[in-house]
Amino acid sequence: MANVSPTRGDITSHPDAPEMRDRYARMLGGRDVALVDGPVFLLGLYCAVSPWILHYTTSQPALVTHNLIMGIAIGLLALGFTRAPDRMYGLSWAFCAMGVWMIIAPWIVGDSPDAGVVVNNIIIGALAVCLGMLCAGTAAKSAPRP
Repeated sequence: MANVSPTRGDITSHPDAPEMRDRYARMLGGRDVALVDGPVFLLGLYCAVSPWILHYTTSQPALVTHNLIMGIAIGLLALGFTRAPDRMYGLSWAFCAMGVWMIIAPWIVGDSPDAGVVVNNIIIGALAVCLGMLCAGTAAKSAPRP
């Protein structure tokens, strides 16, 4: 019987190996935190619709507008992270600042908010800070050194 099993050869001697390596690196370049894009987008979506989910549209009209605008901004950041990651991950620190703002916003923007509104914004803000730090840390680790 003939030996027809495929043998694995060493591809390093292939004439196109350096080009294939470079192409593969270009395809994956900047996508170190690709798994964070989805949760960031979902966080922005939840932030935008949270006033209607928690039913504080009439008691905190200023926070409704605030959370809607912040949710849209977070969603746009997520889309930017997905579309142009090598340029947008520098804004990860701004995303952290947005999270800190979300934590303190109920007392600054709102008018004596109740516990549900405060807890909602604290959770959104804490998640934004954590995801922003994850993006920023990974982007800083993968940045090319001069």
